[in-house]
Amino acid sequence: MTKFRRASRSARVLVPGAVAVALLAGCAQGSGAAESASPTDGTSTLTGTPPSSTGTTPATGASGAVTPPPSASVPLPDSSASTAPGTLLVTDFGSDTVTFVDPERGAAGSVKVGTAPYGLVLGSDGRAWVATAEGVAVVDTERRERLALVPYRTDSGPATTGEYRGGGMGIALAPDGRRVYVGVNVPGGNGTLEVLDTTSLRFTDTVPVGRRPFDVDVSRDGAEVYVTNHDSFDVTVVAAGSLSPRRVEVAPYGTEGGLGSWLKPHYAAVRPSDGKLLLPFEGERLAVVDPRTGRTTIEPMTADTHQHGTAVTADGTLLTVGTGPIDPDVDEGPSLTVRRPDGTERIHPLEGPHESVAVSRDGRTAYVTGGFTRDGYWDGLTVVDLDSGDTRRLPAGSRPLGIVVL
Repeated sequence: MTKFRRASRSARVLVPGAVAVALLAGCAQGSGAAESASPTDGTSTLTGTPPSSTGTTPATGASGAVTPPPSASVPLPDSSASTAPGTLLVTDFGSDTVTFVDPERGAAGSVKVGTAPYGLVLGSDGRAWVATAEGVAVVDTERRERLALVPYRTDSGPATTGEYRGGGMGIALAPDGRRVYVGVNVPGGNGTLEVLDTTSLRFTDTVPVGRRPFDVDVSRDGAEVYVTNHDSFDVTVVAAGSLSPRRVEVAPYGTEGGLGSWLKPHYAAVRPSDGKLLLPFEGERLAVVDPRTGRTTIEPMTADTHQHGTAVTADGTLLTVGTGPIDPDVDEGPSLTVRRPDGTERIHPLEGPHESVAVSRDGRTAYVTGGFTRDGYWDGLTVVDLDSGDTRRLPAGSRPLGIVVL
């Protein structure tokens, strides 16, 4: 195991042979070995509400056939109740469900979607697209039922659970709603980007990408897709028309340590003002990547903590989840960074690791999932008042990871 110890607030050096902090050990390791998750880690594409998607009729047939809906889901206490605007939807990475969450009272019913759901994205028609280990699940969020489960083309092994499981991770929806893009992890090797037609509910194309595609984002005009590959220190830029891939290395600390390095990209956000990608590293460095030129510039950050999930608001405010220290002797604890477009930051301390973040439609509240891809997760959300800084906890499913606001 390789451990990084900060030599200063702007640099880290390798200390070979030391034992890394157990809380984040798996994040450094790029092994494809499956790990069991106890039933208890987004978009970036774990957050946001892209424009309209079309079509609702599942396709049938041999290759790429859609799995029928499950025979049962966990009903609401009042099955006649409709989903109110502002309700949260989270993926239960420790289970096979997504859970609806009342932002005041907590969990309010679940729907079975498939093994170990990771990222999800929401269309304006109310359908949610969920990346599971088995395929992409389609959920009607108004009726609260799974409409279909579309299996991947990529062979990623048996559907398992845990941080290194194969199958879907990051997921995004094209601005016109016609295609869903999902990053598929292949344990022990490079992943793929699969393209799902939202009308026929069939995967139409597969594009090679890097290792462990944590996140998928789409440019505002829909012309490009960005796949953030955790274990290969890069972003794959895919032209939406030709589906030709191009690798852009994103390694502000370098690539020393390889799969054992802590200092790899996790999640990205597309900056509304210019379409550049924002990738936070360690609460110390923000990599700003121009996907057209491949050039990266670095801006300082202040949280000094290992960072995962991101979200960006319409005015360009970046929210980034700090999961906690790599080295507790020199790093800070879990937090939520709110970074304004001018670079000023406010750090909101959190109790325990978290993974992903979404923002209320009025921009005043952040919801941070407690699932986390490593040990230390918990079954709930932290609600952060972005004006006062007050926080409170809500029960929310089983190891909640991805999140959207309905």
